[in-house]
Parts: sequence; C-alpha cells; structure tokens
Amino acid sequence: MLKKIFTAFLLVTTLFAFSQPKMTPELLWKLGRVSGMGMSKDGKSVIYSVSIPDWQANKSNRYYYMIPADGGTPVEVKDPESLMNDKNISPDGKYMISSKEVKVKKVTGSDFYPDLPKSNVYIYDNLMYRHWDTWEDGKFSHVFLSKMENGNPVDEKDQMPGEPYDCPQKPFGGDEDYIWNPDGKHIVYCTKKEYGTAYTISTNTDLYEYDIETGKTINLTEKNKGYDISPQYNRNGVLAWLQMKTPGYEADKQDLVALTPAGVVNLTGHRDDIHVEGFRWADDDKHLFFWAATNGTLQLFEVDYTGVTKKIPSIRQITKGDFDVNGIIGQYGSSLIVTRCDMNHANEIYSVDIASGEMKQLTHVNDGVYNMIGLSKTERRFVKTVDNKQMLVWVIYPPGFDPSKKYPTLLYCQGGPQSALTQFYSFRWNFQLMASQGYIVVAPDRRGMPGFGTKWNAQVSKDWGGLVMQDYLSAIDAVSKEKFVDKNRRGCVGASFGGFSVFELVGMHRGRFRSFIAHDGVFDFRSMYGTTDEMWFENWEKGGPYWDKKNAVAQRSFSQSPSNFVDKWDTPIMIVQGGKDYRVPIEQGQQAFQAAQLRGIKSEFLYLPDENHWVLSPQNALVWQREFFRWLEETLK
Repeated sequence: MLKKIFTAFLLVTTLFAFSQPKMTPELLWKLGRVSGMGMSKDGKSVIYSVSIPDWQANKSNRYYYMIPADGGTPVEVKDPESLMNDKNISPDGKYMISSKEVKVKKVTGSDFYPDLPKSNVYIYDNLMYRHWDTWEDGKFSHVFLSKMENGNPVDEKDQMPGEPYDCPQKPFGGDEDYIWNPDGKHIVYCTKKEYGTAYTISTNTDLYEYDIETGKTINLTEKNKGYDISPQYNRNGVLAWLQMKTPGYEADKQDLVALTPAGVVNLTGHRDDIHVEGFRWADDDKHLFFWAATNGTLQLFEVDYTGVTKKIPSIRQITKGDFDVNGIIGQYGSSLIVTRCDMNHANEIYSVDIASGEMKQLTHVNDGVYNMIGLSKTERRFVKTVDNKQMLVWVIYPPGFDPSKKYPTLLYCQGGPQSALTQFYSFRWNFQLMASQGYIVVAPDRRGMPGFGTKWNAQVSKDWGGLVMQDYLSAIDAVSKEKFVDKNRRGCVGASFGGFSVFELVGMHRGRFRSFIAHDGVFDFRSMYGTTDEMWFENWEKGGPYWDKKNAVAQRSFSQSPSNFVDKWDTPIMIVQGGKDYRVPIEQGQQAFQAAQLRGIKSEFLYLPDENHWVLSPQNALVWQREFFRWLEETLK
C-alpha cells in the first residue's frame, strides 16, 4: 500500500514539476504533512502519520507508518496506537484515564424550557460565551478514571463532577493535559479553574494532582498566578512543566521548571534569551531536552536537572543552522528523534546525535517534489532600527534569482504579536510559494519576537503603533536600497497582528507600498475590546479598557487604532476575514472594507464564513491563495 500511495503521489507531482518547475498553490496542497506520533514499544522504531490533502475532494487522507529509528524503509501500519505504549494506562495497568464532554451549565433555550425543544436560543449571564470558533453550549471536557478489566475500561468516574472547567483545555489542548505519576496512584491534570467573566481576564492555569485512593485533589502550582502547562514526569517521579510568571500576560517568558523536594526549580530562568516551546525528559532521567527560539530559528537544547536549587542549571545548545526543530518524538540511545522544517521544506523526521548535533533525515515524504522545483534562497540581514538596535531580517529570494533584474517585493508582517518568526513552513503564509511567484519577501524579526531577549519581546505590548511599526519601515527601507528591488512594485501583507500591522501601515507608509493584504487583522481597538473572546489579552496589550480616562497607557494605546487614520488611506487593499473568528471578530474586517470603499479606494473583501482565525479547508485555502496572488499581480503591475 505504501508503495502504491507514494508512486501515485510522486507521479502526479513529477509531471506537475516538469511542466511548471516552481511551487504553486496547487502543488503546495499536494505535499504530505508529516507528524511524529511516538516511539514503538521496544523503542527501536518511529511511528508517524502523513496527511495528504485531496483538494479536489476538499478533504485530507491520513496514513500511518513505522520506520526504524536508525533509518530504513518505512512500512504502512493500520493501528498505530497498538504499537506504542499507552500513556493513559496506569503504570500497573489497573486504571485508565480519558476525557469526554459533560453537560454542566444550562445555556440553551431548551435547557431552561424543556417544553420548547425546537427553540434555537442561547442565554448568557457572563463572558466567555464564545471562544476561538465555538459558542459556549454548557459542555466541558472532563477527565475520567476507569478500572481496567480484561484490557477494557469499566466503572468510569468523572474526576471533575459538576465543575465548569475544561481538561483538556480549549481550544487546543489534548491528552497531554493529563498524565500519570509513575507511582500509579496519582493523576496530574492541567486546567484553569475560573468560569465566565473571571476566565476571560485570567491566565492562571494550574496543575492539579488527584489521589486515586483518597479522592482528594490538590493544586500543585497555587503560588504561581500565570500559566502552568505541559506536565511531564520522569521515571523517578520528578515533575517538570512549562511556566509563565506574570498574571494576564499570555506572551510572558516561558520557562522550564521542575518540582523537587526543595521546591520548584526554574531550569531556564537565568537565560533571558530562551523562551521554551516544548520539552521532553531524557532517558537518563537527569537531563531534559527542549526546543526554543533563538536568533530567528527554533533549536534543540539540553539542560541538566540535579534537584539542587543552589546550582545554576547548565544549558547546552545541541543543534545549529537555518532550520526549525519544532518537536521531539522520542529518544533512541544517543540520538533524539525530532521533526524539522525550513522555509523551503515542510516537516520531515530526523535523528539528532545528542553529543554533536549532527542530523540525519529519516523520512523523505516530499523529497520527490522539492528535488524537481526551484528552491528559494533565504538570507539573514541585520538592519539598524530607529533606536539603534540591530534587527534580524529574513530575505527570501525567488528561485533562479538574478541580481541584475528588478523584482516586486513584499513586506511580510508576522502575527502574535509575540510569536516567533523563524524558519517555519506554513501552508498558507508560505515564503517559498510567494518567492516562487517572482516576489522577494522581506520578513523582519521586529520587536515582539521571542529569541532576542525579554525586553525586545515585551516592547510591542501597549505600544502597537509605536516602534514596532518603525521596525517594519526600517526593514523595507534597508532592503529597498538594493538595485534588484523594484520600488514601484512593493506590497505589504500579514495576518492577525500582521493584519493589524497592514491596517496601521496603510495610514503611515508615505507612498512606500502600492498594495496591501490584511487577513483577520484588528482594525478598530474599541470594537475589538468589546467583541473579542480572551480579555486577558486585550487588557495586557492595551493596558486597560478604553473607558478608563485616567489610564494614560490605555488612552495612548487606543489612540493608535488604525481606524483613527483612515483619512490617510489611499492605497489598494484586500481584506480577508473568517466568519468563525472570535479572536478577531468579523466586525474588524467589515469596518476596514467599509472604510476603504467609502473612501473610494480599490478594495476587495474576501469572506470565509466557515473558517476561524486560520483557513483549514483545502478548497477555501486554494481560493485564498489564488486571490492572494491575483490581487498582487493586479495591483503591482
């Protein structure tokens, strides 16, 4: 089956590549998307999945494989879970933990009035009535404990009866949010025990330990009022997790911490430049491996764990290069099995020699495609900002770049605002695809980016329209000094905070750009404050509510709203908006489009009623890509 799938896959992509040797939207949506699942029970093989989009059928097909951890030929498997140890089974095999949704609160009309079962009504008396892309329906994800008999769970019991809290946490949590202590007597789960309006203004996620013998639950992280997430035990029963300290600040420095007899030890707090994305215990139970942003990439690190609070933990960077290590699947002897990508290649699985950092590619799902198309050159540049800082700027060149020619150039604005701009490979904001259509892409690691110190990371907050906007202009101005940049054909694109950045720059670019594209961007700060879901974000980023006239920080923030500068708009703009985006609700895109139209500016509104903050449907994504490049071609002639 494996041979048939990939023979057909490579035949299609080979023919496509020969006829058009560059990345296109259609080819991008034929690439296999590789995800590591775990190691086999004997620890000698890697289990992974490959999702292959079928955009004609508007769906994706997922296949599962096993490959030797030291390299070899993958084989297709039908039941991957049976090949791996089940983390949800207790170490002694007596119990199993799982999760499912439980109705806790009355919300719908029929909940309150059972004689009206056909009513379509929601009744709320607090905030968090909708989140990400879903309206609250009174159901919450709860952890369940079951006894195991003859390999099957029985006597299922809810460990959070009647509690209006989610574990796994919504919208992105999975079964990593609940784990067994190796003693087999305790469960640790992650949740935020706040509800409604209190939930929307708090980031106080905690780790709770449930004793299966006594039925008692204790809060292990009660002293920390910020995030506590991603719990993992080593085999000796030492608990490690990720932690943010500052209440209400969702982009605070994220550290790797461990619970010892002497208390909680912060293993990465002494490194100002490290924001930990994820981690795994080493097989020796004495070290931990983690990946973190550094200098515009995601790299693999090792930290020693000794349990001695007086010693500063030693951190060693294992990998170096212009690529992202974005996940650890497992350990195989002296090697780690990881996923890796770069701006020219989607995720594949690699082994990493822990001592030397040398990497070996194990899977080759998309090699046949990349070997037959022109790849983009990526280049690091350092640009001086208006306050004399050195800012990393990625420049991505078209395949076959000729410095004697002039190229249209795009300024890319990253989202977040505090998400790292690294060597990632996106299936929407794909630099390789943009460059393959003949554009130079300028992608600045402007302030707000992790990997350059906490001060640089924090400077965007409460000043969205300040220095960060100057960073964008510094980047495009510096690269535009090159003769190969066509200054008459420059565009500016971005999503989320990047979409806000586009809206803001439309009113202050002073003729630099001839075209803009904003996706799910914040246009009006006041209506955003009144309609978004997670209020802790708005309170931190804006410094408070707009009605607090005595709060100088908040008043300055709201004065920077792009809606205040529409009188300066004079440039064509395409506005993209998801109908189920409750983080940046539809009113933001509508208001921006309406303003542009009433100003008589060439504009387009690309509305995706079934999409949230992202674009997940294959055919919707292809419409997005085709309209994206059609608009640029039309406005950057």
